[in-house]
Amino acid sequence: MRATVGDRMVVEGRTAETHRHEGEIVEVHGEDGGPPYLVRWADGSEGLVFPGPDAHVVGPGAQPG
Repeated sequence: MRATVGDRMVVEGRTAETHRHEGEIVEVHGEDGGPPYLVRWADGSEGLVFPGPDAHVVGPGAQPG
């Protein structure tokens, strides 16, 4: 997974009770755009994210992997 600042992190819900979460990547801490990422979520909170298999990045700098 590769990302740049300004891309969107999307974490899909794993169950019917868990909703999809989306946020903006505000910092990239890994080499060459790799994780972890500091993400500002829709509710304004921020957290360091080590994306799992239920996450993907959307944006001009995003590359699958």
